Amino acid sequence: MDLEDILLNDETIFKDITVFNSDYLPENFKLRQSHMEEMALSLRPALMGGKPINNLILGPPATGKTTAIKKLFEMAEYDCEDDIICVYVNCQLHSTKFDIFSQIYKKIFGHAPPETGVPFARVYNSIMNELLDTNKALIVALDDINHLFQANAISEIVYDILRAHESFEGVRTGIFAVLSDVEFKYVLDKNVGSIFNANEINFNPYTYEETYLILKERAQLGFYPGVISDELIEKIVNYTYERGDLRLGIDLLRISGNNAEVRASKVILDEDVEKAFDSSSSVSLKYVLNTLNENEQSLLRFITRIKQNNITSGELYKQYNRENKISYATYNRLINKLEFLRLIDTTYTGSGQKGNSRYVNLRFDGKEIKDNLPRHKSKLF
Repeated sequence: MDLEDILLNDETIFKDITVFNSDYLPENFKLRQSHMEEMALSLRPALMGGKPINNLILGPPATGKTTAIKKLFEMAEYDCEDDIICVYVNCQLHSTKFDIFSQIYKKIFGHAPPETGVPFARVYNSIMNELLDTNKALIVALDDINHLFQANAISEIVYDILRAHESFEGVRTGIFAVLSDVEFKYVLDKNVGSIFNANEINFNPYTYEETYLILKERAQLGFYPGVISDELIEKIVNYTYERGDLRLGIDLLRISGNNAEVRASKVILDEDVEKAFDSSSSVSLKYVLNTLNENEQSLLRFITRIKQNNITSGELYKQYNRENKISYATYNRLINKLEFLRLIDTTYTGSGQKGNSRYVNLRFDGKEIKDNLPRHKSKLF
């Protein structure tokens, strides 16, 4: 197929290619129904004139956190638009205080404030006065909130949102903090942590069966009948589950379809899937590695360097601590974080104190990890 054929050919195996987009919101989200119900209960006080309950939403990447929040906010604004304003902010894109409050301002007034020449206080006061005038509660979802840690802006932003009622009596505000990190409480200033006082909602990794159901449904929605076989879907599911990132599986379906269309084929073959594997092998890993702070990167680099399988956690600490002086408690949190993100596996040896000694092994090839680790990250500890 030449370039003109690729650009002008009307025939396609995609029934709806948008279901493979990263921002697609599925109609059916039953696998996270219980999480959405718990978050919905946090909004109920705001609908009755009270303050919403803050939430800390935790889970590894690609476990449905963002989708669940967007679906909930969509439903809440449709059913309760006279009582509540829900603002979703991607902190990876908007990482300063002015940026974040500009997004809130834009949601409330329908346009962003000028980027220059307007003091923050004017933007802030406009937001809070509008909330007072309309008697609406404000809930702000700060997704990937770890991107606010580097500039030490997180405590000030949380404080400005949650303490607004002190300057604007009657204003009701809440925060949904979303991240793939268990260290959030250690980052907030003590006085800010006490006012955040959040309800924790944990999004565990999808099981194999859940991964299969999700990818099977996307294939059914995205392709015409008969385009991809159940065997190839299962092959993509196996590859996806081993790497622990659902986004990778969705991307593999799309790439496999594109590969088939390049061949002018009406069905996806094994060669199309294999080619998709080759082109996407590092996409998911790189995304996860970009979420690590400097200390987590340092430990992960060290593990790749020692090239030792089934090293015990205690021995790994001894070797690592010779070059990087950290407490065992800090080291243990780092190990738990790397396992939480499914970058390493730990298995109990059955020996050691109380039988709790663990073996540590990488889940990925060491060279692949080193090639995809970013060079610079902020330090938390």
